[in-house]
Amino acid sequence: MMIPALIASVGLPLLAKAVGSALDGLDHPAAKTASAALAQVGQALSDRAITPEQVAEANRHLERMTELDSIEARAALAQVNASLRAEIRSEDWYVRRWRPTFGYAVAITWTATMAAIAWAIVAEPTQAPAIITALVNTSPIWGIALGVLGVAVVKRSQDKAVQPRP
Repeated sequence: MMIPALIASVGLPLLAKAVGSALDGLDHPAAKTASAALAQVGQALSDRAITPEQVAEANRHLERMTELDSIEARAALAQVNASLRAEIRSEDWYVRRWRPTFGYAVAITWTATMAAIAWAIVAEPTQAPAIITALVNTSPIWGIALGVLGVAVVKRSQDKAVQPRP
C-alpha cells in the first residue's frame, strides 16, 4: 500500500507537470488542451482527490492491458514462425528460396544505389545537397527492406542451427 501512495503523491504529479509543461510549449490547440488537463490531474493527485487506491487500480488496469498486448504479440510471432517453418519444409524450390533471392536483390540494389549516388556527387558536386536530401527521403523504404532482410537472415540462421545436418 505504501508504493501506490508514494507514486500518487510524488511520481504522478511530477510526471503530469513535466509532460504538461512540455505540451504547453507546443503551439497547437490539442497540446494546450492536453496540458491543461494534465495540470488538473496533477492538482487532483496533489489534493488527493484521486486516491492512492484509484492510482493502484489504474496501474492494475495498465498491467492487464500490457499483458493482453504481450499475449497478442506472442500469438502473431508464433504465426510468423509457423509460416517460416512451413516455407522451409516446402517441396517447392522457390518457396524455400524466396528469402535468399530477396537478400541478393536487396544487396544488389543497395550497391547500385550507393554507387550511383557516389558517382552523381562526384560528377555534379553542386547537386550534392539535393542528392543527399533525396537519399535521406529513401530511408523509410530502405529501413523496411533491410529490416525484412535482417529478420530473414536471423530466422534462417536459427533454423539452420536447429536442423540436423544431412
